[in-house]
Amino acid sequence: MTVLASALACVAATRASAQSVPFIDTEDATLSNVDVGEGAIHPIVSFDVRNGDYARGAYDDDDAGLGRVPVHVAAGGAAVLKRHADGQGVLFLVGQSSNGFHAPRSGERARPRSWYESNTIVGLAWRPVAGLSAAAAYAIKASPNGVAGTTHEASLTFLYTGKDALGFLAPRFAATTRTKGQGGVYTIIGIAPAVPLTRAESGATLTMPVSVGAGWRSFYAAESGDRVYGSAGMSVAQPLKIAGAKASLQGEILAVVRDRQLRRLDAPGGTTASVVPLATISLAMAW
Repeated sequence: MTVLASALACVAATRASAQSVPFIDTEDATLSNVDVGEGAIHPIVSFDVRNGDYARGAYDDDDAGLGRVPVHVAAGGAAVLKRHADGQGVLFLVGQSSNGFHAPRSGERARPRSWYESNTIVGLAWRPVAGLSAAAAYAIKASPNGVAGTTHEASLTFLYTGKDALGFLAPRFAATTRTKGQGGVYTIIGIAPAVPLTRAESGATLTMPVSVGAGWRSFYAAESGDRVYGSAGMSVAQPLKIAGAKASLQGEILAVVRDRQLRRLDAPGGTTASVVPLATISLAMAW
């Protein structure tokens, strides 16, 4: 499961609907399933507030504290390109842009100063059999206020949510290589079992995401070698109906555990603590 940006995935934690589409996270390229309405074109938007921004276990331009409280706004969607004979989608074009804002520091001089992150991803997703989703994606990650450089990434990503014991765990895997910027390879593997908290169709769902990520061949920084981190936590998502959308309000808390070198790379901007607590409140809507 994505470490920080499960805001968009929270729609998938609700009860199953007649139609869902695969969706790709901009930060680590993990897949989720999002419940949507009828038709072939499905806009998806989300908004979240976090206590800090740590992507792939590492400092991402906003420390894990309450000093600046970053806000992220994401907009994207999915188009069903091909369907099975039973009407279920088999081929999809998916994409989104996620943008981060915070109160800028003195060193962030470029305008707009508060807009520190803009990640855009586009991918082609495929469901070859029931429960299995796969996608190839390309992301461009930029910093409008100049706090970080621009990188490009190519990813292959997989998710299984079949109606069996393995599907209950919702295992997912993604592998990413940078085509522009600091090189290396990143991999993540995780699970996200979910259980309903009530018997009501519109009741809340508890999800328990666990993941392990690794950066290979100095993915995180020059001469950083191979680095690893893990994360675990829980989230509660409440499905809602807003403006005709299938919406979900979610609260999530994660503990991110990093190895020594990954902690050292976060200085001086981020914390060098072994365990970083991350909390997110998000609202996602899909049509």
